[in-house]
Amino acid sequence: MKGGTVMKKKHYCDNSHLTLDERKTIQIGIENRSTKTAIAKTIGKDPTTVAKEIRKHRVIKPRNKYGRPNICVNRRKCGNCKKRENSCPNYQELTCKGRDKSPGACNKCPKSNNCYLTRYFYYANLAQQEYQRQLVESRVGINIDKKEIEVLAEIVVPLVLKGQSIYQILLSHPEIKQCEKTIYNYIDQGVFKSFGLDYFSLKEKVQRKQPKIQYKKRNEKNIFKDRKYIDYLRFTEDNPDIPTVEMDTVYNNQDGPYIQTLLFKRINFMIGFIHQEKTSSSMATTFDQLEKLLGYDIFIQLFPLLLTDRGSEFCKHNLFEYSGITGEFRLNIFYCDPMRATQKPNVENNHNYVRDILPKNINLTNLSNQDLQLIFSHINNTPRRSLNGRTPYDLFELLYTKDVLDSLNIKKLHHDEITLRPSLVKPK
Repeated sequence: MKGGTVMKKKHYCDNSHLTLDERKTIQIGIENRSTKTAIAKTIGKDPTTVAKEIRKHRVIKPRNKYGRPNICVNRRKCGNCKKRENSCPNYQELTCKGRDKSPGACNKCPKSNNCYLTRYFYYANLAQQEYQRQLVESRVGINIDKKEIEVLAEIVVPLVLKGQSIYQILLSHPEIKQCEKTIYNYIDQGVFKSFGLDYFSLKEKVQRKQPKIQYKKRNEKNIFKDRKYIDYLRFTEDNPDIPTVEMDTVYNNQDGPYIQTLLFKRINFMIGFIHQEKTSSSMATTFDQLEKLLGYDIFIQLFPLLLTDRGSEFCKHNLFEYSGITGEFRLNIFYCDPMRATQKPNVENNHNYVRDILPKNINLTNLSNQDLQLIFSHINNTPRRSLNGRTPYDLFELLYTKDVLDSLNIKKLHHDEITLRPSLVKPK
């Protein structure tokens, strides 16, 4: 302390691990008989870091006892004792400043050839190899005991078996301290296998088959004039505040039934309706029913803009654009380019949730709209990473009120109630 001011020690540490080049610099510093402080300044580290590095990774070379069996500093006091080093309780070896203090190793010591003491050598390459080996070994195994596994399994296993993702589980259970990646690593390593959960219990990673390249140019139909994807982009650029609803169809059999899906792009909220026919007339009745159910004003607020593919069930745009009840214009519809599902990726990706509950191998014949409302209640109450942990249900309620949700028969569910498995509905 000087003049009432505390003199702070200057730190050189940058809180990063030593690299091979830095270790080579340490070895050169030792060979030049530099102090640890000087070496630390050269590589931008704290002197204690250099001291620990040398002490931890230096290699010992036992002394040659030929001609000097006893070098104990107390040998004269003990009467020129000839006992072995390990058997004498008073044995104390001679010290060496360069070896024991700074630089802490004997590389290129000028007295090395005539030295009869135990010596230590620091080699950068060996130190780097040992560091990398320890780094790997420190990550082997799991940092959790048996009791903690049981507590964690009690929460995680039932929810994963219900189809929930680890991300979703962690959002609804903040008491779990492990991160998402750690939980997945536990599952991969079989930590929960005895509780009925292993790697094969997780949702499949869907890989889409790449379409074959077709060189024959398609003839453009007049029905898509002014309603192509490029027209959609121009429309949204001129009307950035108008929300988009993406429309598609899901089915397990070419003969039906068919599920018409509607996804509100900004909030990932999805609803669906069952149809026995895959025609524009049938699909358009959904919007007539919604207009009648919600009222014209709320309807045009919810469905001002449709984006869909060029399937035959959507090609008669007049049936969608004009009300079947009043004949008034009610919405704008645009079509993606041929074979470009990526132009409406949100509804395509959200179908993964639908497929978790309604896989392709089950019969949808007896599936009802009430079943779909139950399915989409569970899907819309699933937290999304893209929504910062919020659910589509919460955002829809914020934007359009709970009364609209009640009209659509989409219910609020607690996170632990959510099931994304075929057991939710069992169509025969």
